[in-house]
Amino acid sequence: MSDSAGDDAGRRVYHPDADHHFPDAKLNQVLEFVQTDEEIQTYLEAQNVNAVDRMQYNDHGAKHIEIVRNRALCLYDLLKAGNVDFNGARQQGLEEEDESVIIALAATLHDIGHVVHRDEHAYYSIPLAADVLDRVLPEFYGVAETVRMKGEVLHAILCHHRTETPLTTEAGVIRVADALDMERGRSRIPYEHGGRGINTLSSQAISHVTLQEGDSSPVMVEIAMTNAAGVYQVDNLLKAKLQGSGLEDQIRIVAVNTNENREQLVERIEL
Repeated sequence: MSDSAGDDAGRRVYHPDADHHFPDAKLNQVLEFVQTDEEIQTYLEAQNVNAVDRMQYNDHGAKHIEIVRNRALCLYDLLKAGNVDFNGARQQGLEEEDESVIIALAATLHDIGHVVHRDEHAYYSIPLAADVLDRVLPEFYGVAETVRMKGEVLHAILCHHRTETPLTTEAGVIRVADALDMERGRSRIPYEHGGRGINTLSSQAISHVTLQEGDSSPVMVEIAMTNAAGVYQVDNLLKAKLQGSGLEDQIRIVAVNTNENREQLVERIEL
């Protein structure tokens, strides 16, 4: 994973040409296909209408998917560097190279159920994603592998919300990565339209999220926030998704209040 300047310094963006701690050739082929697929890209645009335009909620469209997919793959890379076991592909008799494909496809399709409704969207995502996977997976896999890959991707999609418990490390990565899209840009549209709900205000308080190799755990997530409202994103959303993900012992979260101009109710949180 690249450690160059800018966004890349905090392991925020997956670069196909960088060195990774996992085999990436098949992943890169799948990503190239997905990013130019008309049906998938239309879903990513259409799924934001209910969330943002009709419900004044935070972004759940193409930008959210890009961020979640990038952070999921960066998180996966750090966990692989820390020798964390990924059981989803392995228990299905699939290859190590399929782990990252499961993660990338689940990250891409996890929110398409929003085209039906935001409420219970994880359940609506399953049949819609299944149809897409029936078309996409045979481009890269035989029949038996397609069936097994489809099941693993759908499992990760279903478990990205807190109702269902992830049974694979791959699914745990999706659950946590979804919560890592918490920076203020995500709530820009509802905020500009007068939205002042806790999700919007707390997201506005988060300026930066980075992923790094940890000292006491494979991954450290560092969150910079400008006021105490950001605690909601950290404690009620990210912490809640980390619990039950299966990655509780592998990820350390540190949130720091970077606002030096006001009295700070909260200076630092560690989970």
